[in-house]
Parts: sequence; structure tokens; C-alpha cells
Amino acid sequence: MRTRKLATLLAGAALAASTTLVVGAAPASAAGPCGSSYSRVGVYPISRGDGTRTGTLEVYYSSSARKNCALTYGYGPYANTTSWKRVTISRGDGSGEDTNAGQFKYYAGPVYVSAPGQCIDVAGTVPGWVTRELNNVHCD
Repeated sequence: MRTRKLATLLAGAALAASTTLVVGAAPASAAGPCGSSYSRVGVYPISRGDGTRTGTLEVYYSSSARKNCALTYGYGPYANTTSWKRVTISRGDGSGEDTNAGQFKYYAGPVYVSAPGQCIDVAGTVPGWVTRELNNVHCD
């Protein structure tokens, strides 16, 4: 009888622990790629000269952190597959640059810059030869 009670108790504890883990995982996934205080403020396609889209450059902003964040995702044959991806962000004057580049499956980044009272420059590359650059955008 004691063995059955112990087994029931252990099974209940295991169920409670797994439920706690699942519930605990939800807020992290809801935070977004840059963090919980960031909201997306721009989505820009990255395309070849012939218009074929290869990626997406996303820009986020946090009013509480007073920072911008950026990521570069693959699109089409470059989505969810390991390929060269790069993202760069800086203040509009070129200072404070943050870059992440390499062979990534999903995205390059996040990268961050604090630019209060200034505009930012962002660039995304997918694959290595197709780049989208935006200068003096998302002015704070």
C-alpha cells in the first residue's frame, strides 16, 4: 500500500513539475526577439536587383530602454535554412555600431543601439551579396 501511495505521489509531482515548466516557458516566447519591452517599428524586404526577395530586415524600439534593435531573417530559399545573414545597426552619425553576421539558420541579430534624439542606420544582408540599407530612419 505504501508503494502505491509513493508512486501516486511521485507521478503527481512529475505532472506538476512538467506543468510548471510549460507555464514557465510561455512568457519567454511572448517576449519577442529583442525582449519584452520592444515593439516592431519597421519591416523591410531585402531583394535582389530583379526584385526577387531574399530576406527581411526588422527594426524594433523600446521606449523604456530607449534603444533600437534589429534582426535579419531569410526569405524564400533562405528561410529556415543555414545561409549567410548579417545585420548592422548604428546611430545616424555611424557611431555605436553593432553587427552580427555568419551562417545562421533563422536570423542574424538581435543587435542594439541607443540613439536618443538621433536617427539610426540599419542594414540587412541575405545571402552574402544582397543588402538593404536604410540611413537616418526611426528618429527618436
